[in-house]
Amino acid sequence: MARFVAFLRGVSPMNAKMPELKRSFEQAGFGNVRTLLSSGNVVFDARGSEATLVKKAEAAMEAGIGRTFRTQVRSVEYLQALLDADPFAAFKLAKDAKRVVTFIPQLPTKPLALPIEKDGARILALRDRELLTAYVPMPGNPAFMALIEKTFGKDVTTRTWDTVAKCAAA
Repeated sequence: MARFVAFLRGVSPMNAKMPELKRSFEQAGFGNVRTLLSSGNVVFDARGSEATLVKKAEAAMEAGIGRTFRTQVRSVEYLQALLDADPFAAFKLAKDAKRVVTFIPQLPTKPLALPIEKDGARILALRDRELLTAYVPMPGNPAFMALIEKTFGKDVTTRTWDTVAKCAAA
């Protein structure tokens, strides 16, 4: 059995309780389930393709908590390889820049001219189905998510580089 992480879009303590989310995954037959942080990261053991696990996870949430969240699944092995490759090292980033990974469900159908920048938010690269993005946090500046959603739509979910590392280690 392999270890996977489900990254759920739009989860917060206000709309999903982590114990209930964990229980819904367990009841669906996922093994060694663990939620991480309160932003919708579920680590679990399973067999199957990522696409199959996405469908199973979304059905489990609907059955267990009465709603679902758009889900991206990656294996821990894949995430660790991404972390080990340190793709952000190829870019000159401000010292206080946040490094962010956005998980997309499929590759874009049109070629992208990267990097794309708007108001200090930069989509640096696309590596497989992960966007590598950096921005310097500024109060009241939603440019980062606006840029992601304008370019890739809302069927994506985003995590900081540090959160990806925590999920891979769980």
